[in-house]
Amino acid sequence: MTSRPVVSVYKNDSANEIADSVPMPGVFSVPIRNDLVHFVHSNLAKNRRQGHAVYYLAGAEHSAESWGTGRAVARIPRISGSGSGRAGQATFGNMCRKARMYAPLKIWRKWHAKCNVTQRRHAVASALAASACAPLVMARGHRVDKVPELPLVIDSLNLSNTGALLNTLTKFGCGDDLAKVRASKQTRQGVGKYRNSRYVMRKGPMIVFGDQSEAVRKLARNLPGVDACHVNRLNILQLAPGGHLGRFLVFTKDAFKSLNSVFGSYKAESTEKRGYNLNRSMMNCADIARIINSDQVQAKLRDTRTSVRVHDKTKKNPLTNKAIMNRLNPFAKKKRELLAKLEADRHAARAKLLKDKRAKAGKAAKHKRTVAN
Repeated sequence: MTSRPVVSVYKNDSANEIADSVPMPGVFSVPIRNDLVHFVHSNLAKNRRQGHAVYYLAGAEHSAESWGTGRAVARIPRISGSGSGRAGQATFGNMCRKARMYAPLKIWRKWHAKCNVTQRRHAVASALAASACAPLVMARGHRVDKVPELPLVIDSLNLSNTGALLNTLTKFGCGDDLAKVRASKQTRQGVGKYRNSRYVMRKGPMIVFGDQSEAVRKLARNLPGVDACHVNRLNILQLAPGGHLGRFLVFTKDAFKSLNSVFGSYKAESTEKRGYNLNRSMMNCADIARIINSDQVQAKLRDTRTSVRVHDKTKKNPLTNKAIMNRLNPFAKKKRELLAKLEADRHAARAKLLKDKRAKAGKAAKHKRTVAN
């Protein structure tokens, strides 16, 4: 989205002469909704499809019959006859060679898709807003380095022939984009080349004209990659080919000035789309950090709370961890000291008892030897 107040209108014979300036239409200020554009494009693109189906008996016209059970083979139908490699081959099942396909295509499939009118209008408005954003236009692949301004508005394109239109576009920096389009023409891959569209080519600039520049439609139809569309008939298939935002648009002055009547503005409804209002942004200021750190918001916030952790995230066992046991039972340390003292006293008493016992045994043995002598 862009918020410039005015846009320059250039003369068609010089990219350096500004003929006039017009206010920026409100449609260029709507939010750029890539998700909405992709959704609408995917639905509307289905409406060009033609129904097709396969022959209802394709793969099922064989003379085949199942052999039944007891022959150690599957019960799938098999080709009749003998004496050739084809005889006995399985058929009819979708997993078999030369058999029918799984779920054969039918002509009554749902080929087309509906899309809400307001969604389509929002998508077109969003695609127009994206066309005024140079990074999005360049990201889509357009060569707009030499274009003086986006959106590009030219006072009039009522020229004499196609060559004059090509010269005018080249003056305004569209030559690189047109050269890219011509160099991109190549043969379509696959069997699609037999289906009436043998060649594929990139998209170039699109000219949006009004009632006063109707002649430009015939002038532009022979330029490779260049599309022309009336401002009242803008559609998402041309504004965002492939569902990708950022088509390079060239406006005539009358078409650019009529955008406010076609799409309306934030102050007035559209005069051509009954009941339509431009999509609004969810937020007027998208700078979240600036909002959160503002004095008005910070004055209403509570102080930061701090928590003191009693112990680590992992729970400790007080029976094996002395520090945790001391927190739970302040007497635990004293108890361990008393138990250690009792244990030491017990070991000392036992050692003294053993010493006395050995001394008494020694005296008895000495007395026995004396008596024996």
